[in-house]
Amino acid sequence: MRYLHTMLRVRNLDAALKFYQDALGLKEVRRVDNDKAKFTLVFLCAAEDEGLLKQSKGRGAPLVELTYNWDEEKYGEDRYFGHLAYEVDDIYATCDRLMKLGITINRPPRDGQMAFVRSPDLHSIELLQKGDAKPPAEPWTSMPNTGHW
Repeated sequence: MRYLHTMLRVRNLDAALKFYQDALGLKEVRRVDNDKAKFTLVFLCAAEDEGLLKQSKGRGAPLVELTYNWDEEKYGEDRYFGHLAYEVDDIYATCDRLMKLGITINRPPRDGQMAFVRSPDLHSIELLQKGDAKPPAEPWTSMPNTGHW
């Protein structure tokens, strides 16, 4: 068995791509527009996983699949999904960059190791420090949680 992808339904494809590509740095590697069934699939890959993707035989992996249904649907805010997790080189620099892009850090990296943000479609994204946790630092250690993740 081999992990392939996680599918996330999105309400606004442009807003979702701005978050996943521009803010998180994922790269679009494949797109399917289905005019008959009225949906678009966008497959994204983390930069450090591009080598794995190129080595994949058959279906590409590991990927995030954004599914955009052209006819508006109401998905609610069900939390059964859980979260996506990405390892980052510098948790503090990543969170600072995301904040400057207007993204709320729902769970700041007070421990120098873990933070959570949410996509425009309210999917939780866990950010984990690569290697050992960074030493506690401001403004993160005193920053409260915002909302839920």
